[in-house]
Amino acid sequence: MEVLFSTVKKMHEEIKEELLNDFRRVFESNWFITGKEDAKFEQAFAEYQNRKYCIGCGNGLDAMMLSLKALGISTGDEVIIPSNTFIATALAVSYTGATPIFVEPRIETYNINPELIEERVTSKTKAVIAVHLYGQPAEMDKICNIVKKHNLFLIEDCAQAHGAIYRGTKIGRFGISAAFSFYPGKNLGALGDAGAVVTDDENLAETIRALSNYGSIEKYNHIYQGNNSRLDEVQAALLYIKLKYLDKWNKERQRIARRYLTEIKNSKVLLPKIIDEVEHVWHIFAIRCRDRDRLEQYLEERGIGTNKHYPIPLHLQKAYQDLNIPKGTYPIAEEISATELSIPMYYGMTDEEIRYVIDSINEFE
Repeated sequence: MEVLFSTVKKMHEEIKEELLNDFRRVFESNWFITGKEDAKFEQAFAEYQNRKYCIGCGNGLDAMMLSLKALGISTGDEVIIPSNTFIATALAVSYTGATPIFVEPRIETYNINPELIEERVTSKTKAVIAVHLYGQPAEMDKICNIVKKHNLFLIEDCAQAHGAIYRGTKIGRFGISAAFSFYPGKNLGALGDAGAVVTDDENLAETIRALSNYGSIEKYNHIYQGNNSRLDEVQAALLYIKLKYLDKWNKERQRIARRYLTEIKNSKVLLPKIIDEVEHVWHIFAIRCRDRDRLEQYLEERGIGTNKHYPIPLHLQKAYQDLNIPKGTYPIAEEISATELSIPMYYGMTDEEIRYVIDSINEFE
């Protein structure tokens, strides 16, 4: 049997006519940038997130970078981020001229350990980016207390956690702003690159929108040295359709995850831990194994797709060699990088496929 690591085929087949009808409507309108579709999706997503403003942009990296720039973060500043995350979180900081400061995660949840944040705060620290990695909310109560104590900005990286809930509140509601990616494979994915920022701060929203549009609010009148990062009309229209189904798709991911958590019983495999009072939306189902590479090969031979998130930690990436951080500095991030393996997780997996993945992992020796 072949089980793909991920596919959007079933979700798209179920809403194919809606998507095609909207595509035709946008195509025939002959208006493709910053129009009615963008405004409609922004309003719908702001309402879904229970926030006042949504600004569509080109991708999740831009969403974070624009938030940081709009907050005035620049050269000489420091921004605290997890040592275990996708490189986009760090790049967003670097693109402002600021320096990313890494904090280790809890190995059981993969998310930043709040108990380690304060020791990394300096006079240069301006913000903390809380990443809700793999779809599980970070420990927001503790993080919010720290940023309030030190008068720091809090930005949420929600790129993998659309619809996740922390103690009754949707993620994306805690920071002064929150960044989302709509990369096609995300729980809410476009048919290309796309992203958005949500916030309740009107001035911040206006600044982010200007920065995303060449630094301009009024055409040819440029207030800032901005970027070109706008959500196009086609992607906005398709995302508006897909947003209606997001909670349904997340519930199916949660069902698959419950089966994995209760039925995978191989002592060589470490399952993720879910913190109390959260709704994890399982963008990624990440297991760990000391013999990760052999498990990866074994599953591949059985036709089961896998991925590694992420095989090289940020501080050891060539892109960040200028930080001069030696191997061993962040041992937990390094341990996760060496042992993490992501197994199939997507809307549309059949019970037969789920059972095959579970049985295959349980039979691994």
